[in-house]
Amino acid sequence: MTDFQRIEHHYAPGGLIDGIRQGLGRLGLTSETVTPEALAPVEEFHIGGRAATQAFLDSLALGPEDRVLDIGCGIGGASRFAALTYGCRVSGVDLTREFVDAGNQINAWLGLSDKVGLSQGNVLSLPHKDAQFDKAFMMHVGMNIASKAALFREVHRVLKPGGIFGIYDIMKTGPEALTFPMPWASEPESSAVVPSAEYVRDLGAAGFEVGAELSRRDFALEFFERIAAAAAAADGPPPLGLHLLMGAQAPDKLRNMIGCVRAGLIAPVELMARKV
Repeated sequence: MTDFQRIEHHYAPGGLIDGIRQGLGRLGLTSETVTPEALAPVEEFHIGGRAATQAFLDSLALGPEDRVLDIGCGIGGASRFAALTYGCRVSGVDLTREFVDAGNQINAWLGLSDKVGLSQGNVLSLPHKDAQFDKAFMMHVGMNIASKAALFREVHRVLKPGGIFGIYDIMKTGPEALTFPMPWASEPESSAVVPSAEYVRDLGAAGFEVGAELSRRDFALEFFERIAAAAAAADGPPPLGLHLLMGAQAPDKLRNMIGCVRAGLIAPVELMARKV
């Protein structure tokens, strides 16, 4: 099994769109009555959920004139949020076919197929022409990409001159080994978490000018407290949630990730870079 096959196998839960339909039914909704707000708990596969998406994408200053690339788009939650909130057109790319198929189905439910298009592909060989996008972003993707230098070269290629690239990834902040499984990897061999300094180095080598770094560790810890309180008050998992994406090991994955953030071993970090 290749590295990319291992990644896709890790993320493909099986029966995803059926699980989402069933969750909607428990909420009294259908594919005809579903709203973006109802889908937020299942389509924001990163620390902080919808709040993190809005804060991060606000910093990209997206607008209706922008053509935007969502790298490692998952089922397209951030892509749809960007299109609805800022009016831009978004193309998303993800390795996992099931995520892409589910995301395009949701786009159709919400009437967004003309604004958001998701495709299956390898982010190290993007299926796009040179200088096609004004802006690009990725959220919790680099943890699966060992060759970040190759990824950043591809992003640089498809961005227009002066284009902005935003990154919101989990990065290494301590020397100790991580505990697996994690939401992004079942075993250490599939994990590519590195310190932010390696991102900055590889971005610079690819032709980007890197701006300020923003650690979101405190935000993450507050978020974990809120979800722990909600879980304690609930009777089982919610109708729609990340357990539909992470499968049976979801509790272990979340517990290990939260423990490592609390211990100072990893943290979500934002970086902004400009193509020069």
